[in-house]
Amino acid sequence: MAQREITLSIPTLLTLTGAGLLFVLLWQLRWLLVVLMIAVVIAATLAPAIARAERLKIPRWLAVILIYLALIGGLVLAGLVIGPTVAEQIQRLGRKLPSYLDILESLVRDRAIQLGLNDPIVLEQINQFFDIQALTSWGFRTSQELLIRSYSLTRGFIGGSFSLLLALVLSGYLLSGGDRLISGFVTLFPAPWDQRLAAQFHPMAQRMGNYIQGRILVSAILGIVISIALRVMGLTEVALGLGVIAGFTNLIPFFGPVLGAIPALLVAIGQGGWLFLWVLLLFVIVQNVETYVLDPLLVGNTVQVLPIYQLLAVLGGTQVLGIVGAIIVPPWVAGAGVLLENLYLGPKRGPVDLLAPTLPTPEKPELE
Repeated sequence: MAQREITLSIPTLLTLTGAGLLFVLLWQLRWLLVVLMIAVVIAATLAPAIARAERLKIPRWLAVILIYLALIGGLVLAGLVIGPTVAEQIQRLGRKLPSYLDILESLVRDRAIQLGLNDPIVLEQINQFFDIQALTSWGFRTSQELLIRSYSLTRGFIGGSFSLLLALVLSGYLLSGGDRLISGFVTLFPAPWDQRLAAQFHPMAQRMGNYIQGRILVSAILGIVISIALRVMGLTEVALGLGVIAGFTNLIPFFGPVLGAIPALLVAIGQGGWLFLWVLLLFVIVQNVETYVLDPLLVGNTVQVLPIYQLLAVLGGTQVLGIVGAIIVPPWVAGAGVLLENLYLGPKRGPVDLLAPTLPTPEKPELE
């Protein structure tokens, strides 16, 4: 058999070396890259408000300052109004969690005995499953692992606060001087790619912003509805805290609603009676309303990304970046869908204008 000789030219070696060095550099700057990703998501979310302010003849730099002041003021006001109550109720939930787990363990044990599962091994497994210390340790390890993967949070509370502040500053700069940044970036590419890439930034930012706006709006609606419904059901002492937990976890697609329902169901089990079934029914109804009404209306129609890709984005983002990745990676996937559609899938469907932000389809030779 003839042996194939593999030869590498000097330009190829230089390209591979440069790619390797670039990868090492990006790995060293991964924390800054995550902060930049967060800043882009924030800027895309606030861009429509800046555009509306500009239509009112407000200078762009002043609109950015006013929007950020309004955002920070609103968050501070919400923290002052409901923050102490939410913190107190969440602390109360943490203190009562062991008793809720004990009640759940007793119910499962009694049910197992009723079904004839009197085997000591089975009962011991039930005890191990509901072991408070083991559950607490597992929850701590899982949360710690997710936080470690969230590179922007690995530096502790001070580092996380600095990362958030830096992301806000960068997002403000992107909003105020984004056109100059885009112009400088696209000049690195040859014509006509520079014009085509420049034309993609606005639709990408619009789709990313629509995704985050939709998720925040849906989460806020569900948090308010769940808080009111739980209060009506009699869980007055922890209704607001459970509603805030459900609203916050709902920012994570697919898995967030389940995570938000667990604390409320544990509290309902501790209260006894039919309350557990009513709370379970509440979350089932809320989940179906979100899936079939709110998400298609406020998120799905604007994102135009198949649910399977959103699910993969959540799983991949969580695996690499932890909780932060579960929130910021899906809008980046939605934005990447714009590039895929306009620069690859769109041109395959037919010829386009050379000046359009898509690749032209070559003309087929005529048959003689």
